[in-house]
Amino acid sequence: MFGGTCSAIRTVNLIGNFQKMAAIEQTLEQLGIELPSAPRPLGNFAPYLVDGDYLYISGQISVDLSGKPITGKIGKENSIEHGYEAARFCAINLLARAKAAIGDLDRIERLIKLGAFVNAEASFSQHPKVVNGASDLMTEVLGGKKANHVRFAVGSNSLPSDASVEIEAVFRVSV
Repeated sequence: MFGGTCSAIRTVNLIGNFQKMAAIEQTLEQLGIELPSAPRPLGNFAPYLVDGDYLYISGQISVDLSGKPITGKIGKENSIEHGYEAARFCAINLLARAKAAIGDLDRIERLIKLGAFVNAEASFSQHPKVVNGASDLMTEVLGGKKANHVRFAVGSNSLPSDASVEIEAVFRVSV
């Protein structure tokens, strides 16, 4: 009888773990977000690096789900809302890159840092409002404590492919 109880507990734990494993992807699905294939790097660098329990992801430019760059300067030809959406797509691409790197997004224990560059005109000063697009998406997808991160948001006079936003990330992951 004792062996049967252990098997029942083990089965419940396996079912619980299976449900937990898909939590982040279920959240993405509920939000109507389908992760694209991880994009190829635009240069001679590693798209990601796993070092112990940290995952470093190189900067992801604002690219929509069809693979088309979201371009232009914020504060000139594009609004803060345009930048917010561009940053949101950067976050989606960061998650796509994380999935390519670690396989299971539920291995993400915490988002540690976002580093963001906003392609902006010289007088633009609302960079944090633009980058909130990425921070807000990460909070929606990862949830409270897992998404509580530090970040920087700075302006740049240009970005690769004239992208509106570029964001890098550091995650702590389970080994």
